[in-house]
Amino acid sequence: MAIKLQPACLEWARTRARLSAAELAKKMHVTEDKVLGWEQSGDITLAQVEKLSKATYVPVGYMFLPEPPVEHLPVTDFRTVGSAAQQAASPDLLDTLNVALRRQDWYRDYMVQSGEEPLSFVGSLSVNDDVLEAADKIRAAVEWNSELRAQARDWTEALANQTAAIENAGVLVMGSGVVGLNNNRRLDVNEFRGFALADTYAPLLFINHRDSKAARMFTLAHELVHIWLGESGVSNVDLSQANTNVTERFCNGVAAELLVPVAELARQWQLLNSRHDYTAELSKYFKVSELVIIRRLYDTSRISRAEFEASYLDRYDTRGTEQRDESTGGGHFHYTLRSRLGRRFSAALVASTLEGGTPYRVALSLMGVTSADVVKRFAQYALEAAA
Repeated sequence: MAIKLQPACLEWARTRARLSAAELAKKMHVTEDKVLGWEQSGDITLAQVEKLSKATYVPVGYMFLPEPPVEHLPVTDFRTVGSAAQQAASPDLLDTLNVALRRQDWYRDYMVQSGEEPLSFVGSLSVNDDVLEAADKIRAAVEWNSELRAQARDWTEALANQTAAIENAGVLVMGSGVVGLNNNRRLDVNEFRGFALADTYAPLLFINHRDSKAARMFTLAHELVHIWLGESGVSNVDLSQANTNVTERFCNGVAAELLVPVAELARQWQLLNSRHDYTAELSKYFKVSELVIIRRLYDTSRISRAEFEASYLDRYDTRGTEQRDESTGGGHFHYTLRSRLGRRFSAALVASTLEGGTPYRVALSLMGVTSADVVKRFAQYALEAAA
């Protein structure tokens, strides 16, 4: 059945999904001329609208609007590319945010019903606070010290230890490299590296797993500072240049002090005595990416701007993106699911569901799965992993 829609809405659906006409045509198994024809005339069939909706992740109803809707992120947008604002959020980012917000809403209700007290550290910092003192306040609540770091064999283990410490303090930590469980919808690390959802009962951090494990450590620390500030927001942390946003600059400073304390850096720098491989040595010692080390050395006036830029160009592309681990995971399904949901959220959801406090249909929706058997098997896996 042929219908007539606003051409601007059809074009908006495609550009929102960041697809060229040729790319959309390929996904829909039609010609590029067909796609361009829809966007010029608005003449399209209902069946084609439904296929277009699936291909662009746009609700069908949006196609019937008199003009394209104006979408806004549900939280503050701290993303920048250099000094310019980031482009509009993709469907992948919006869907990931909305899922995280639903999980946070459930966990907040769960904590309140369980009689838990609100977390006093959420919103306890200000961007006007001293960076070193702010880092000390976070360390007082989260086990973030040289002893914990020294126990890790590499930055992968250091990241796991740090994530566990943050969750033990009451913060939900989630992460994924795809939207939900859809491996065809990969999250773009150039669009965002993480986000924080501040809440006194259910503070939540999300880390984009498309990034390298070493780079995720800094994002984890950066987003944690957002929780202490009580400010929700999306970030694409770029250490290649100074951030002009006051909040992001403060978060970067505190995160750097958490990961590479200036006093400890001074001692290690003196021991290395300006060896040529100092970047790799310090990266290995502090278990962070080399860009974090390079940036820290520059910010503490241990290397010049020219040395910083030369080291940066040796390791990173023009967008400041570290070479990433592009693997989508694979491996054990329940391990991957627990990693995406986070240990703290998983334990609460499983317990509430098995005890009858949360209907299975709600648990399935929050987990992003379709079978009740998955919940039961996941519960068994979670119990064994915790033992």
